[in-house]
Amino acid sequence: VQLQASGGGLVQPGGSLRLSCAASGLISGRTLMAWFRQAPGRERELLAAMRWSGSGTYYTDSVKGRFTISRDSAKKTVYLQMNSLKPEDTAVYYCAADRATTILSEIANTARYVYWGQGTLVTVSS
Repeated sequence: VQLQASGGGLVQPGGSLRLSCAASGLISGRTLMAWFRQAPGRERELLAAMRWSGSGTYYTDSVKGRFTISRDSAKKTVYLQMNSLKPEDTAVYYCAADRATTILSEIANTARYVYWGQGTLVTVSS
């Protein structure tokens, strides 16, 4: 599986961006697709995740109600719609996929994800 992330950029506070993660290779319905971000000096944190089948959607508290994860099966692409962006959302954003073996209690563990996109920078600033 290869992942290609795109869609980052500079946006003003309160604005929106949609990140895309195009996947190639074999993906099963149980594959967990996730979005992480990493700000300078901070650990990589899970933002949202979902099974490729569309079930089991998860959001971290800091983005609930603002970010939405979705996928287009025909395009083999996962999206992260980000609304009401704040300066503290500034980070490099990564998409990731596991080997369809991660249980719910482990979804925030970066070691569970073996496939990573290259990262796309999101800067929220006026």
